[in-house]
Amino acid sequence: MTNISQRNALLSQLEPQDKADLISIMSDFDFEAGHEFGEVGDDISHIYFVNHGIISAVATMEDGQSAEAYMVGCEGFTGVTAWQVPAETSVRFFCHLAGNAFRVKAAKLRGLASQSESLRTTLASYGAALQVELEQAAPCNAIHSATQRFAKWLLRAHDRANGDTLFMTQEFLAKMLGVQRTTVNDAAQSLAAAGAISYSRGRVTIKDRAALERASCECYLTPEGT
Repeated sequence: MTNISQRNALLSQLEPQDKADLISIMSDFDFEAGHEFGEVGDDISHIYFVNHGIISAVATMEDGQSAEAYMVGCEGFTGVTAWQVPAETSVRFFCHLAGNAFRVKAAKLRGLASQSESLRTTLASYGAALQVELEQAAPCNAIHSATQRFAKWLLRAHDRANGDTLFMTQEFLAKMLGVQRTTVNDAAQSLAAAGAISYSRGRVTIKDRAALERASCECYLTPEGT
């Protein structure tokens, strides 16, 4: 197995014994764009510590409209409650950028965590940071413009991607942001006019990171602060 200290940033913080114990129960898992990790109501049987790629947690309403609740990259893991108690997923998890993760059975991780305070502390720190992001999301969606939120989303994706080019359609971006495709188009044109990105045929390229940060709202958090 790949050395976890070289991949998932959260696991690199673990004490040596915790790392060794986790390695013994983890397996490598490659995933492609579109891969489903779980639907609403599924038991969380496995937890994925992402090495590279992006997994999105998406909430879908009864009328079919959807929006991304949060994304997981190499800073964290899926199933933030399942390492503590058996749990069901409340959102749909799927991959929107292919990559690799370390997979572990949730029950086995709960067993390790019950025996190690240092492991519990590290896992809980990610959950606490994610909670801050979720608390910020509601006022952000209500107050900030679509262009600001689009810039924030692109920054978050860029932080977790390998490179400056992201492949995604207007339809996909609209679902992630919970807006109409025309709104995405207007926001993309605004960011392109500012020199922050170029956008064409499902390809978004970050041209000026600083300009994108200026266009984003105050709610943008780096992965380390997520």
